[in-house]
Amino acid sequence: MKELPTIAELSFELHQGSVRAKDVIADIRNNVSTHEEDVNAYINLYLDDADTQAGLADDAGYLEGKTPVLSGIPIAIKDNICVKGWPCTCASKILEGFLAPYDATVISRLKENGAILLGKTNLDEFAMGASNETSVYGPVRNPLDLERVPGGSSGGSVAAVGYGGAVAALGSDTGGSVRQPASFCGLVGFRPSYGRVSRWGLVAFSSSLDQIGPIAKTVEDAALLYSIIAGPDSNDSTTNPVPPREICLSGDVPNDVKVGIITECFEDLEDKRVEDAVLAPFQKAGIKLQELSLPLVRQSVAGYYLLVMSEVSSNLARYDGIRYGSRISKLGLKETYFSTRGQGFGDEVTRRILLGTFGLSSGYIDAYYNTALSYRAALAEQYEKAFEQVDFILTPTMPSTAFKLGEKIADPLQMYLADIFTASNALAALPCISIPAPKRVDGLPVGIQLTAPRWEDSKLLEFAHAVEQI
Repeated sequence: MKELPTIAELSFELHQGSVRAKDVIADIRNNVSTHEEDVNAYINLYLDDADTQAGLADDAGYLEGKTPVLSGIPIAIKDNICVKGWPCTCASKILEGFLAPYDATVISRLKENGAILLGKTNLDEFAMGASNETSVYGPVRNPLDLERVPGGSSGGSVAAVGYGGAVAALGSDTGGSVRQPASFCGLVGFRPSYGRVSRWGLVAFSSSLDQIGPIAKTVEDAALLYSIIAGPDSNDSTTNPVPPREICLSGDVPNDVKVGIITECFEDLEDKRVEDAVLAPFQKAGIKLQELSLPLVRQSVAGYYLLVMSEVSSNLARYDGIRYGSRISKLGLKETYFSTRGQGFGDEVTRRILLGTFGLSSGYIDAYYNTALSYRAALAEQYEKAFEQVDFILTPTMPSTAFKLGEKIADPLQMYLADIFTASNALAALPCISIPAPKRVDGLPVGIQLTAPRWEDSKLLEFAHAVEQI
């Protein structure tokens, strides 16, 4: 495998003239030919188009202050984000043949800044999963160990970066779908504050939780991508109208920084060696850690799934075979609906639709959905009080290292419990990031998850960058 540079390194080399964008595409082409068949990271790949774009960028030259910041940088896109004229399948049979009619806001911003789009990456069907095993196009494998999962649902995006099939990628995070695969594959995955990045053009899974986030090799690269895709958008009324502040990556740990650890999270670890790996860099740097108790975190998986399944039931009602995607025609309209949805959705998506519909039914909405809404508000308040004592909160990203393919897919509850450390901060709309711990467990990566108060995305990236340097 030809190791690809980071965005920052490649940008410098392009400006120095020591490398051409076409050379990088050639390296990616070689890596894809070597690894893609085994890893299965991409659903659709457009290397010839990428090579053409790279040639145009090389011919235009790279001039400081004049060339777009991402000119010549190849980036992969999760296949639930719309790119005009490209298929958008969400790894589901029901969207077979659908071509996106417009660019998502994040795609428009990448293109405006010169990025080269490589293709659409594999994912759990409609982004529902923690292992990337529910895709209609087959599971994605962890490039570090082909017998293990890459994590989900943005496993394709992470795996592509992991084996050198892209310099960086975009994924989407609902309850951990960017952070979890980043943890399993030893990369950086950043979930911005809910409302900081536009969801326009992101196929909805859970509208009150979904956020697009960058996947990269370093915090510096993640921060660069975030600075381009973040900001208000008139097409998305949930975006913050105030632009994020500029990010300053000094690499220095503030002397007075206060970091809290949620005791409940460390008590629930499957492997205590994960705790040692997560705490080691902070202990090495002499950063004092303060124990915090957030009892409601332990109910986060239950609260999260009650909410997301209810929203899934609503959001996926639009896939009926009438307006777009595949259709299985029958004699009557009702029969067409039943056949199209019954054969178009996979088992996990069907399970969530059914459970969500039950939770929203007139006899149970107060007991389930409304109770989950109340829980979410109480959890956010508990986080808010915790941030009165500390600047950041530290937890592992995942309770274990990457598990083996097939190990949990047959037991939905065990799969859902993989979200135990990533669902709570998503429910509270907080920015959070997973960075690889310097120490591995049995040769496999461990993710360090840092969380900050809402809208403090820039502050979080600055601190994560400093921790990364330790």
